[in-house]
Amino acid sequence: MKRIASFEVDHTNLQKGMYISRIDGDVVTYDIRTRRPNVEEVMDNASIHTVEHLFATFVRNSPLTDKIIYFGPMGCRTGFYFLVRDMAHEDAIKLTQDAFDFIASYDGEIPGVSAAECGNYRDHSLEGAIKEAQMFLPVIRNVTQESLKY
Repeated sequence: MKRIASFEVDHTNLQKGMYISRIDGDVVTYDIRTRRPNVEEVMDNASIHTVEHLFATFVRNSPLTDKIIYFGPMGCRTGFYFLVRDMAHEDAIKLTQDAFDFIASYDGEIPGVSAAECGNYRDHSLEGAIKEAQMFLPVIRNVTQESLKY
């Protein structure tokens, strides 16, 4: 079988940051890397899950909601994928920065946390999500369009 593009990225040199993973027509997949792969401890599931709920809720309530396709965790637990349609890179960076700012200072009920709304509603950590966002803020604040390349 043909190797997929994400396996072509040299994970031994990959730093924390935000990168363009792939472009498929008007859809851009961003790699939001919160950990150095195989170097740093991976994120725990409960924190990842809560970051996912908060980030997705934030961006889907933004003025760019119609351009949002997906936000979710990587299986390796070193980051997230953020898929958008027909959105300028500058807007995607700003929206990601704003979402992590939102999560870092979030104080409230986690959206979508009930048996009716979530497939694993018991596995959340608001404290962990806030910590993850606070740790990633210095990284995401320094992302530029030029730094989006692997």
